[in-house]
Amino acid sequence: MGKTKHTGPMKLNKKPSPQLWASLAPMGLGKVKPHHIRDTAKVIWENKNSLPYAYRILTEGVCDGCALGVSGLYDQTLTGPHLCTTRLNVLRLNTAPAIEPVWFENIDKLKELNSTQLRKLGRIPYPLSRKKGESKFTRITWDEALQRIASKIKNIDPKQLAFYLTARGITNEVYYTAAKTARFLGTNNIDNASRICHSPSKTALKRSLGIGAASCNYKDWIGTDVLVFWGSVAANNQPVSTKYMYAAKKAGTKIIMINPYREPAMEKYWIPSIAESALFGTKIVDDVFQVNIGGDIAFMNGVMKHWFEMEEEKQGSAIHHDFVQQHTNGFAELKEHIAQQKWVELEQSSGLTKERMLEFAQLLAKASTGIFIWSMGLTQHRFATDNISQVANLALLRGFIGREHCGVMPIRGHSGVQGSGEMGADPFVLPGSDFDEQNAERMERIWGFPIPRWQGDTVGQMLENTMLEEGHERKLKVFYTSGGNFLETMPNPDFIEKALEQVELRVHQDIILNTSTLVNAKEEVIVLPAMTRYEQPGGGTSTSTERMVYFSPEIKGPRIEEARAEWQIYVELAKRVYPEKKGLIDFQAAQEIRNEIAMANPHYDGIENLKEKGDVFQWGGAWLCEEGICPTPDGRGNLFAIDIPENRKTEGQFNVTSRRGKQFNSMIYDEKDPFTNFSRYDVIMNEHDAVKLGIKENDAIVVYNPYGVLQGWVKFDEVSSGNIAVYWPEGNVLLPKGVYEEHAKIPEYNTGAIVEKAEIFHAHKDQNYVEKRIVDLEMSLE
Repeated sequence: MGKTKHTGPMKLNKKPSPQLWASLAPMGLGKVKPHHIRDTAKVIWENKNSLPYAYRILTEGVCDGCALGVSGLYDQTLTGPHLCTTRLNVLRLNTAPAIEPVWFENIDKLKELNSTQLRKLGRIPYPLSRKKGESKFTRITWDEALQRIASKIKNIDPKQLAFYLTARGITNEVYYTAAKTARFLGTNNIDNASRICHSPSKTALKRSLGIGAASCNYKDWIGTDVLVFWGSVAANNQPVSTKYMYAAKKAGTKIIMINPYREPAMEKYWIPSIAESALFGTKIVDDVFQVNIGGDIAFMNGVMKHWFEMEEEKQGSAIHHDFVQQHTNGFAELKEHIAQQKWVELEQSSGLTKERMLEFAQLLAKASTGIFIWSMGLTQHRFATDNISQVANLALLRGFIGREHCGVMPIRGHSGVQGSGEMGADPFVLPGSDFDEQNAERMERIWGFPIPRWQGDTVGQMLENTMLEEGHERKLKVFYTSGGNFLETMPNPDFIEKALEQVELRVHQDIILNTSTLVNAKEEVIVLPAMTRYEQPGGGTSTSTERMVYFSPEIKGPRIEEARAEWQIYVELAKRVYPEKKGLIDFQAAQEIRNEIAMANPHYDGIENLKEKGDVFQWGGAWLCEEGICPTPDGRGNLFAIDIPENRKTEGQFNVTSRRGKQFNSMIYDEKDPFTNFSRYDVIMNEHDAVKLGIKENDAIVVYNPYGVLQGWVKFDEVSSGNIAVYWPEGNVLLPKGVYEEHAKIPEYNTGAIVEKAEIFHAHKDQNYVEKRIVDLEMSLE
């Protein structure tokens, strides 16, 4: 997979560069920007009763925020300390005291709180139960809780049992144990948080390059010719990465953003840990290509069409023919396909002119090195796998694979999520490889018990299966979740609430309550108090975006007395269901799990040696597909001919996408977006589009479609015409249920909608006018 080893962090060039300054106003005075000093002071105040413990977490533990991979205050990219407000915001989840017991006495009072307010109540102190019809949670013992769960599992078909694991704070040891437990109990219904973020990245990269992770390192950003961010606001979801962008700019790298919205945080950013940037800010992007929502495939087809035409017209060679000939399949088919693409259709779908596509094509053609980075702007689509394979097409055609300053990188927003599938907590994979017969037989030899061969369900399918008729073998009856708030992460929250209510027994293993925990169940809801990663006996590991596997030690500090390590809970449950086979799953220590992971996943050979603070290794070496050799059956990358998605949007209809504000996943930390100063129910709109509809800035509007209604206020900003942006998860009411991407089964998180002034909508909502408009829209969305 890779031969060259990562060489350790680089020194940051701190020589002043006035040409990069964003403003002469000191510290962005008068600008809309994050207030890092104020936010840090707020975090100190929140943690005032646990400051020594909080300090140890920050200086000794591996960050449980994004997947950038900061161990203590240091990483493998740049020397010097690194700390961001995202990490500081989630710190309180680890230091909070227990919830006051009085809150468990009245479920209706708890339901009046939103998830932000529930989070501030504190940690879950002990196992809880709420049976059907009960108006409060009742304290139960661990023995009672696990025995009830085990008894229920024994009395259902394994296909009626499902597990789900979120990403924040979960370690590789927990993912692996959960994956093993699920198969030990006879079910393949196990999924994780990557399903709704980067599952298409893994699927696409596997088919294009034979890999399921980033092919390069963050260090490669610094000095590459071109760094392209596709549908990703790294300044928001991985704030420390702005230091890498700063270093890249100083090294002469051009940074390009491709996004429907000119994200302010990617245009200019004040990096608090770099004096020059903290004072004067930093201009980050050199150019912005504002594609339509869903227009990326057309844009990339246009870029390739320009490359082929440039060669035909003898305007230079844009394609690395030696690399393509030696290391790829499908070139002739791709070239023929692109030749059939019509410019008018590419322009209409992408939202960009032929001339703008040429500018990007020429930029890449002149670059000797380049790195493509993307996030949910490419993955949360019904054609997401094709989106990512298009990115791989560009990288392969230019030879930007398998060498320094080159590569493809799905940038991860959660610290544990890269390891989830690699540990087997996924219905499509087992540890180390795909869920095929060869790998299943290999894992059976390691585990010592049979693995079911039927296809497991993704989290969306699990929830839909709650609605199946009684007697159906896949009707979900026990749903066991480790974290996760489905009401605020899945499309169509009204449907999700009904689905959760249909489960006979729901188990919420977590450190805090959220709104999903409070939903009724047909028989019983059991809540189990989990330890954080910093409390886990024997420590734990997590895998970063760049495939660095870090060890995070157990950190001395206050404890929630009855909280247990998540892997220990899974083991104890499995032993109670099948006590006669308990020897096959009876882990006694985290080190035993790491020893087995090293056998189960060959890429993780070495994880068993991670035992102390700062221990780390990178699986696969510095670059995957090194020297152009891919881990595919024939060692070659695959080029794919991809059609542009059909777009039948008509006048008055808009493409809708979502963006994040001051939040971590669905956990919201402020009602105001620090990068825009917009509120959670503000709708970002192109001013020219609004004028056509007689809408002025700050007008109350209604955004509606066949799936739901969102009421908010208009804010004008630089979003591509015909597109609007709403905040997530507030905008999830507009998303359809049951619409999945073909290959990775990620739910569709983009849609179409009608925008109207609130007074017009409310004046006509009981008449055929609104109904007819919804029918027209529904036809265009089919």
